[in-house]
Amino acid sequence: MNGSSPGVEDGRDHAREQGSAVAWVESPLQMLCAVEAHHAGLLGARSRVIPRAKLRPLEVTHRELSRLALPPGLELTAPETDMPRLGRGTIGAVGDAFSGKVQFRWLTTLPGRIVIVDDGLATIRLLELLTGRMWTPLLRARGGAGRLRTALGTAAGIRLRAAARSGRLSIFTALPVPAELAQAVRDKGAELVTHDFTWLRSQPLRRPRPEERTIVLGTSLVRNGLIHRESYFTWLAGLGSAEPVAYFPHRREDPNDLARVGEQPGITVYDGGVPAEMTLRGLAAEQRVLSLPSTAVTSLRVLLSARGVAVDTVDVPDEWWTAEAAPSLRSHLSMFAHHDTGVTG
Repeated sequence: MNGSSPGVEDGRDHAREQGSAVAWVESPLQMLCAVEAHHAGLLGARSRVIPRAKLRPLEVTHRELSRLALPPGLELTAPETDMPRLGRGTIGAVGDAFSGKVQFRWLTTLPGRIVIVDDGLATIRLLELLTGRMWTPLLRARGGAGRLRTALGTAAGIRLRAAARSGRLSIFTALPVPAELAQAVRDKGAELVTHDFTWLRSQPLRRPRPEERTIVLGTSLVRNGLIHRESYFTWLAGLGSAEPVAYFPHRREDPNDLARVGEQPGITVYDGGVPAEMTLRGLAAEQRVLSLPSTAVTSLRVLLSARGVAVDTVDVPDEWWTAEAAPSLRSHLSMFAHHDTGVTG
């Protein structure tokens, strides 16, 4: 990814690590980025990617990735219910640093090095918390946490900052990290490595692209109570009345909402589960992608800019937001709305 922030290393030039790595993933994007991290040489010469069990989107993504030419030394294993224990010296890669399963494992094992692979917007929050005070707990931006959960998040934060100080923490992301934040992360001792989906872009296309000119990415903002449902559906109805629209659901969308989207004239709902980065990378220049603010906008611009495909963010009108949408969250989302990736080929 061109134009990286100061102090951010380009993943394409990373020296290949020796030893072995275990990557525990809990979302499709985490699984994809674990593969990219191995390909970039950030994990071990041998890496096992272990998906969390009983999550259909992970099963679908596992199947799709298995059809491609995986990087040498990487193995996609069967799902497991819990994050495995890590042997001393093993590189431990995770996507969700706010997961209770991950934080518990950090406190009960001593991995040789910790690698955080991209988990969307949560990655930016993690970087902000990582650069905070030592006792700042690693907790999600939304939702209350009891005493025990806060205690776990505090202990995990201490462990992660200690790993950074000793040079044992790397963050691997495709997101544009603000220069000031990138420098603060570096000052803590952590390594920040950017990538541009080099491995995925090298793979042949396996899926036919949608025929519709306009592709809309689904959003989790409705289900999370951050924007008004009726405002969103009114907007979708307007799009569908103007031209045929292909709708690719967000993995967290409410099934009832998806059923309603499918009833809108002119809108075809496609099967979800696989990351949009995998599903839509074969779009043609005459097509376009529309999305509410999302980190997927950034990664799709990286993948599709060379193909001449427009990836446009739809700014959320003020009246759409609910009282649950804190100013800090709106600010985080706007960070990716119109960012120029600088990728030219």
